[in-house]
Amino acid sequence: MTIPKILMYLCIMYSKELIKGTLKTVILQLLSDNGRMYGYEITRRVKELSEGELKLTEGALYPTLHKLENEGLLSTEKVQVGGRVRKYYRLTPVGRTDAFRKTNEFRSFTEMMNKVLNIKPKLT
Repeated sequence: MTIPKILMYLCIMYSKELIKGTLKTVILQLLSDNGRMYGYEITRRVKELSEGELKLTEGALYPTLHKLENEGLLSTEKVQVGGRVRKYYRLTPVGRTDAFRKTNEFRSFTEMMNKVLNIKPKLT
């Protein structure tokens, strides 16, 4: 069995079953939190938030951004920065609603899985 290319780009530390389907939620939540972001900024923030455990590459990020844009969840804005064009992504009103729904669904799912697996929260 081969691992889909997009999952190989994400992170080999976790199984494809754990990663599959979360990339859209991650992107939507980042844009919800930050307003607008460009691609490299998204990859850098994911790496930072995951303390280096999740490294998002262009091969995983841009197809997902384009899909979200085609679904009407993102809008784009091109800005001239230092002699080159930077493409910023922002949530549309529909995207904002979907981001809220997806992140709440994911939080609820992880809480339920913690109960099912009897995982105790780590105290810091």
